[in-house]
Amino acid sequence: METNKNPSANLNLSHWPEDERPREKLWREGEHRLSNTELLAILLRTGTRGISAMDLARRIREKFGSFRDMSHTSLQEWLRIKGLGQAKICQIKAALEIGRRLAAEESGVREKISSAREVFGLLGVRMRDLKYEIFRVLLLNSRNQLREDIEIEQGTVNQAHPLLREIFQVALEKRAVAIICVHNHPSGNPSPSPEDKEFTRSLIEAGRILGVRVLDHIIIGDDVYYSFADHGLME
Repeated sequence: METNKNPSANLNLSHWPEDERPREKLWREGEHRLSNTELLAILLRTGTRGISAMDLARRIREKFGSFRDMSHTSLQEWLRIKGLGQAKICQIKAALEIGRRLAAEESGVREKISSAREVFGLLGVRMRDLKYEIFRVLLLNSRNQLREDIEIEQGTVNQAHPLLREIFQVALEKRAVAIICVHNHPSGNPSPSPEDKEFTRSLIEAGRILGVRVLDHIIIGDDVYYSFADHGLME
């Protein structure tokens, strides 16, 4: 009987001819030699229901186009892809988040925060493509050294009072001397709205009352940012 040499007929990558297996290619030539589809196939590990891992990876690439587009697509959109279940989606999403965090680590941000550009280098990649608005608070010591980066998940500038309470509750609990607040604009335009400006004034005033210096409020857009401090609006 003639052996079926079509790798697509076997769902598990381990059954493919050795010279066509992405994992073996990675081990032999290095990860930089793999195509985006091959990298995805390694994450998927196996195909499903008559679809090989490579074919499923191609299907994902055709739908989203780029890793960046994959990174900010909702889980509901992923579930529409035939052959993808929760486990495979979680594997891909986890890998994309590792990539975002690696980019932040390689941005050259020093332990001491001295500019809005450094903050953008730290958080820009992670926040630019989010489809919803979140706040993050950088907690600093007396030397403006970053002690912790906290995500405030609830509240927007349109719900300023609850958000202010949560920000300063975290700052006081963590004994931060100063803070930098960061939030994103899902539209991609970082220009401050009237609500952003009013919120920043309230933020500064609350910090004065509670003895926590508010060094900046930064809005992240699509590869751009707006810094209230850079525009002289933090006094």
